[in-house]
Amino acid sequence: YTVCFHQGCFGYPLSIFFIVVNEFCERFSYYGMRALLILYFRRFIGWDDNLSTAIYHTFVALCYLTPILGALIADSWLGKFKTIVSLSIVYTIGQAVIAISSINDLTDFNHDGSPDNLPAHVALSMIGLALIALGTGGIKPCVSAFGGDQFEEGQESQRNRFFSIFYLAINAGSLLSTIITPMLRVQQCGIHSKQACYPLAFGVPAALMAIALIVFVIGSGMYKKFQPQGNVMGKVVKCIGFAIKNRFRHRSKEFPKREHWLDWAKEKYDERLISQIKMVTRVMFLYIPLPMFWALFDQQGSRWTLQATAMSGKITTNSSSPLHPQTVNAILIVIMVPIVDAVIYPLIAKCGFNFTSLKKMTVGMFLASMAFVAAAIVQVEIDKTLPVFPQQNEVQIKVLNIGNGTMTIYFPGKEVTLNQMSQTNEFMTFDVDKLTSINISSNGLSIIPVTHKFEQGNRHTLLVWAPNNYRVIKDGLNQKPEKGENGIRFVNTFDESFNITMDGKVYVNVTSHNASEYQFFPLGTKSFTISSTQQIPQQCKNNFQSSNLEFGSAYTYVISRKSDGCPDLHMFEDIAPNTINMALQIPQYFLITCGEVVFSVTGLEFSYSQAPSNMKSVLQAGWLLTVAVGNIIVLIVAGAGQFSEQWAEYILFAALLLVVCVIFAIMARFYTYVNPAEIEAQFDNADKKKSLENIYSTMPPVAQTQM
Repeated sequence: YTVCFHQGCFGYPLSIFFIVVNEFCERFSYYGMRALLILYFRRFIGWDDNLSTAIYHTFVALCYLTPILGALIADSWLGKFKTIVSLSIVYTIGQAVIAISSINDLTDFNHDGSPDNLPAHVALSMIGLALIALGTGGIKPCVSAFGGDQFEEGQESQRNRFFSIFYLAINAGSLLSTIITPMLRVQQCGIHSKQACYPLAFGVPAALMAIALIVFVIGSGMYKKFQPQGNVMGKVVKCIGFAIKNRFRHRSKEFPKREHWLDWAKEKYDERLISQIKMVTRVMFLYIPLPMFWALFDQQGSRWTLQATAMSGKITTNSSSPLHPQTVNAILIVIMVPIVDAVIYPLIAKCGFNFTSLKKMTVGMFLASMAFVAAAIVQVEIDKTLPVFPQQNEVQIKVLNIGNGTMTIYFPGKEVTLNQMSQTNEFMTFDVDKLTSINISSNGLSIIPVTHKFEQGNRHTLLVWAPNNYRVIKDGLNQKPEKGENGIRFVNTFDESFNITMDGKVYVNVTSHNASEYQFFPLGTKSFTISSTQQIPQQCKNNFQSSNLEFGSAYTYVISRKSDGCPDLHMFEDIAPNTINMALQIPQYFLITCGEVVFSVTGLEFSYSQAPSNMKSVLQAGWLLTVAVGNIIVLIVAGAGQFSEQWAEYILFAALLLVVCVIFAIMARFYTYVNPAEIEAQFDNADKKKSLENIYSTMPPVAQTQM
């Protein structure tokens, strides 16, 4: 005999193998698609950042609200197996629809490389996302509960281990997809014009979802399937409503108190249902503080990503596809789940400490809170290195001498002398009211006043090149370049305008003695070409290389003429690159991942173990609802409290979670663990006894002579 046979493998039911593989493929499909959504909205559909982000968050929230619907269908109507199969079909169709919506050639009738009927693509993608939200949300509570159903009584330790393996599958799928799908997107494909390959990048998740469905159906003969027990949720709501109404009717002191408020439903509902509802309500009450954990956890994708853009370090696998922070989290999960499960928990047990589910969850919340303290410390370090930008009533000015002589510039209370091709070391800050006059002098000759209305709250560059020639340029950069990119602009000292092409982006018509707008580039060395009709002689080279760009810097490249008429390049730094290394974010990611492992895996298992047999999916959905509420908290807090300092927001979140953690610990102290199967077995025995008594009572009396 091998270790595995039809019924089990290493003491586990063989059926869970299909469930774990299904979950891995489904999560690969979901996270792979989600990793591309923002880029798809911005670059293909052409929405701005705000609309893209709003649609994205709405979609994610929907994915965590639909589990309630899936749980009701499973527990009341179709059963878990049929619910998973039917909603997986909906899900696969949704993935296919969004892949079709991203095919550029679908409506590109004139073959110019851009779709002619954008609303059709938008409509298709919205239909696809709605189907995906219904599918992924609907099957979420059912798959984990269905996996738990496969275990027999007395297999608690294997079931607990299953929830860890299940969580591992979620994160392994997420990890691989967030690495692979951006790589697929940067491939070029298309029939009439080559574009970023969204159909392939969305198509692979769609194929994985189809595989997930096939794998799940193949295992059909091995699953333990429980029949749904009618409209459970309807009974629960009616029973709770009747208990409250009945209690209110009998509120005077002449009626004796009952042990539990739900006991007031005994007049109408049977004891089994009442005890099942008691189990669910006690767990749901415990869930009230939990969304705060998710409010912190879900900021990895938003606030922490933004924090990373103000830091230095190789954040890209290649220059065009950013590595998601999700990836960092998923890598750590894949490492930490087995370590915690196989090493840390057994060690704690050996020390004789009773590390119950609720204690684990309390520790998880504490670790997440500490992660935000670590994030705040990193933020303070970043803030020390950030450039100072002008306030609303200030202007900042930098002088750049692009002429051939020495220039002196007189500011109120300050005098600056610059040699040819040089600039002031930094931006000078002036109060608008006190900036009364600026004068330029060349070699002590005539003084020319600068007559320019400076815009408040902005940076300006004063270009000077001859005694009475100057130009004031508004920089347009009032913050570090976003997403860790680098701003580059060009100043032309030739007498005629020219175009510059850098890394595929074109600076059109950079006029004489003027500066272009900034354009933004990822890290690395960039090559650029100057194209001019007349002024550059044939023998001159017109291809140049930029310096090695890092993260979050900005430069001005001045193109001047050498004595032989050829162009020459001078580089000036406007904003220094980021200096704090991204490695400093590792402690906060490590802490929040450890928190997630002990909090989330335990929560899944706790929700299953404490739920009565007919409400397993409903309680899993309740657990997922805490994630949705956590997302909503982030939107409310971020919207309501506009903090001038980011570190202060991190500390606020850490403090809130710490308070919630203490409240949860007190609530957990008064929670009594139950074994729903035992309680239900007692009712079964009582029912059997009753039915036997009924049989005996209906039998005719037997005469003594017959006996």
